[in-house]
Amino acid sequence: MTSERSQIYYTCTFLHVSFQAIQDAVEKSDKGDDTPCWLDARLLGMLLGELRKCRQDASPFPMVCQSLDTAIYHCGLLMAQCPAAVNRRLCRHHLEATMAPLKEATACLSGKAAQATTDSHASSLQRLRGWLGW
Repeated sequence: MTSERSQIYYTCTFLHVSFQAIQDAVEKSDKGDDTPCWLDARLLGMLLGELRKCRQDASPFPMVCQSLDTAIYHCGLLMAQCPAAVNRRLCRHHLEATMAPLKEATACLSGKAAQATTDSHASSLQRLRGWLGW
């Protein structure tokens, strides 16, 4: 793995772990799913900035860029509604939708892209079924 690829890999890993920590904090709260989710907008803004920088650095890797674009999109949607304009269920959805492509990006960078693509497709299908109530 080249140093550039390695740096992007570790940045994606850091971002995934950071969003996971945020999701864990949302999960640990004793409030209901329909209550507003009060995230730290500054923290989300910082992570969104890191996502954008990582995307720029990943320009030589098209598959990684596609995943990072998806993560940026979902993080941006969450940022547009924070704080308190989104309920906890939707907040978790956006966090999961941000983390999944970060996981894909790290898998792609580590050479495990085929398995990540299969897992991502199954995960996306499962989320869609959940939203549709199937």
